[in-house]
Amino acid sequence: MQPLVEVRNLTFGYDAMPVLHDVSLHLHSGQFAGLVGPSGAGKTSLLKLVLGVLRPTHGVALLDGEPIDGRQAGRVGYVPQLETVDWNFPVTVEQVVLMGRVRRSGWWPWHDAAARREAHAVLERLEIDHLAARHIRALSGGQQQRVFLARALIARPDLLVLDEPTSGVDIRTAENILHLLAELNQQGMTILMTTHDLNAAAAHVPWLVCLNRQVIAEGPPEEIFTDEVLSRTYQSEMMVIRQEGVLLVAQKPHPHTHRDILPAPVLGHRGTTLGSKDMADETSAIRAEANETSALRVGKGKALHAVAD
Repeated sequence: MQPLVEVRNLTFGYDAMPVLHDVSLHLHSGQFAGLVGPSGAGKTSLLKLVLGVLRPTHGVALLDGEPIDGRQAGRVGYVPQLETVDWNFPVTVEQVVLMGRVRRSGWWPWHDAAARREAHAVLERLEIDHLAARHIRALSGGQQQRVFLARALIARPDLLVLDEPTSGVDIRTAENILHLLAELNQQGMTILMTTHDLNAAAAHVPWLVCLNRQVIAEGPPEEIFTDEVLSRTYQSEMMVIRQEGVLLVAQKPHPHTHRDILPAPVLGHRGTTLGSKDMADETSAIRAEANETSALRVGKGKALHAVAD
C-alpha cells in the first residue's frame, strides 16, 4: 500500500547549519503519528518540509507518491503553534475559519451564505459555534487552538499537520485537544503532530517517531519508549516506568538537592503562617545549619588529607 506521506533520505539545513540528516519515514492514510524530540531536533522543520514550505537539500518528500512542491497545499491542513499567531490582528473566529476556504473560493473577501453555514458547521463540530463573532484575542488557549483546527478542517484536507497543539494550554485543555484529535482520527483523518509532552504522547498517540536531527526510533510508544531510546533522543538520562500497561516517562532524578547547590538561600514569605521575626529566625537557623554542615565537610576533608599524608 502506497503511503500518504513518504520522506526518503531527506537532509535539510539553514545555510551551513544542518537540521535534519538522512531522515526516512512514511505515514499511511488514516494513521495518527507524532514527532517527539528535544528543542532544535528538527521537528518543526520536518513539518514544513511535509507542508512544502521548505525544500530539502537532499532527498525527497512525497504526498501520494508525488514530490511535495506546494501544489498539494489544499490537501494538507495546518495548525501552527499558538505562540506564532498575532492575537491582536482584528479578526473574528468566523473570519479565521473562513480563511481556510481560500483555496476553494479564492481571495474574494466576501463569503456567501453557504460558506458561512459550512464554517458554523465546523465550529459546531468543535463545540465553539457560540464564539463565532468573538475576537480571537478574547479566547482561552484551548478555544484558540480549536479555532485554528476549524480553519484547517474547513479545507477538507487529506492530512492534518499540527505543530505543538498542546503547547501553552493547561493540562485539562491539552487532554481535551488530544481526545479531539483521536476522535478526528477515528473518523478517518490522517494526523501528524509534534509534541514535547512525552507522557501525553504515550497515552494518546499510537505511532511515535523519536527525532533528533535523524530518526532514532519509530513505532508504538510501548515498544520504542525505553530508557536507552529516549536517552539517545534527548541526550540526557531518561527513565521509563511501566505499570499495568501505563507508561510514565521522566528525566532521571538529580543526585543532589537544591541545598547542595545553594546551602544558604534567601527564603520567601509564607503569608500569615510566619511573622517577619519568625522568618528571620528560621533563615538564621538555616544559615547556621548550612555553615555547620560546611564546617563539618571541611573538617572531614582535612582529616582525610591528614590520613593520606
